[in-house]
Amino acid sequence: MPAKSKAQQKAAGAALSAKRGDTPKSNLKGVSKQMADSMTEKQLEDFAKGSTKDKPEHVD
Repeated sequence: MPAKSKAQQKAAGAALSAKRGDTPKSNLKGVSKQMADSMTEKQLEDFAKGSTKDKPEHVD
């Protein structure tokens, strides 16, 4: 399931980075911290991939 907004993709990318150990988990805030705790690495990859070209910044 790909992200529906640029903000979702950014949060998933940050969570994925922490999940892989590239960045400290203590650097995460808000939604990205929740994503890292509740989603698998594969789910985060699926959520973060794809183009941001035609996506809105935020979804209501």
